Amino acid sequence: MLKPTPAEDLGKRVGPARERARARGLLGLAAVFLLAAFLSLSVGPSGITLLSLPQVLGEVMGYSAGTGGHEALVLLDIRLPRTLLAMYVGAALAVSGAIMQGMFRNPLADPGLIGVSSGAALFAVAMIAFGDAYLPALKALLGVHALPVAAFAGGLGATAVLVGLTSGRRTISTGTLLLAGVALAALASALMGVVAYLSDDRALRDLTLWTLGSLAGASWSKVIGTLPFALLLALLLPRLMRDLNGLLLGEAEAYHLGVNVQRAKLVIVFVTAGAVGAAVAVAGIVGFIGIVTPHIIRLVAGPDHRFLLPASALLGGSLAVAADMVARVAVAPAELPLGIITALIGAPFFLHLVLRRGANG
Repeated sequence: MLKPTPAEDLGKRVGPARERARARGLLGLAAVFLLAAFLSLSVGPSGITLLSLPQVLGEVMGYSAGTGGHEALVLLDIRLPRTLLAMYVGAALAVSGAIMQGMFRNPLADPGLIGVSSGAALFAVAMIAFGDAYLPALKALLGVHALPVAAFAGGLGATAVLVGLTSGRRTISTGTLLLAGVALAALASALMGVVAYLSDDRALRDLTLWTLGSLAGASWSKVIGTLPFALLLALLLPRLMRDLNGLLLGEAEAYHLGVNVQRAKLVIVFVTAGAVGAAVAVAGIVGFIGIVTPHIIRLVAGPDHRFLLPASALLGGSLAVAADMVARVAVAPAELPLGIITALIGAPFFLHLVLRRGANG
């Protein structure tokens, strides 16, 4: 007799009414996701209002170079890629947070725990500070892509180091992964301090603004660059749902349910590295979405990853788009960094979670 998969085993305990409620919840989150994207297309200094947006969208549908109006150009070349990037960044960070929390079985876990964000940031600030002096040929070759490529390489490098440190063991301990990731993040932060100390005033200002997070430099090339990682997440989510539902019961129980625990951990680490590295590459450091979003979903609907992962993606994307809209209009005509908005919203909520966890512990 075949054993049920972890998702099926957990699903038997969820009644049809709960399943229907979750389906309605996903539809509602999808509607919010699309509404946030639609509103984002009308927010900015160029004056595309909600009333004129349908007309401008119609112009975009028939757009060809040299024939579109000014508003159509703004919408197609600035607003649309920026909105798509915000959707990806929020969804990737939220799903990565949910994956990390599931693997560590800790609702306060975060994608930054394994050092991916810090590694990406380290390579990016090094490129900002020293690229012109020490890597002029590479920077000239990559052009506007130099910073995203550096950030992505840093994220993958941190992941490779993490896996190298833990793969010498027969089994990969979750505690070992966590401690190694924290150590890597601390080391990368220290090295970023060294880079900042050695930077001149111009480079120091640039790297400070980048580490605060922003989507001001959104472009279609960046959208295309994130597309493979978005597709990777979409393809692997069904498998991750089953494995993570098994890991919720403990590693021994997951093994007896048919989960290859060690392979699942490696897949989770590399998926997180790709998703978060790409997000950091295009937007800089954007905090708290990865920890707050999945916790909100879990509080409302429980820990079943068949619902948690897609719901986190939809809510995370909506939050990132909404935060980016606030960043555009809060101090217009200037812009606030996106990371400041997410921190102002996420930090109080995170503090509430910590205090609540302490009170219940």
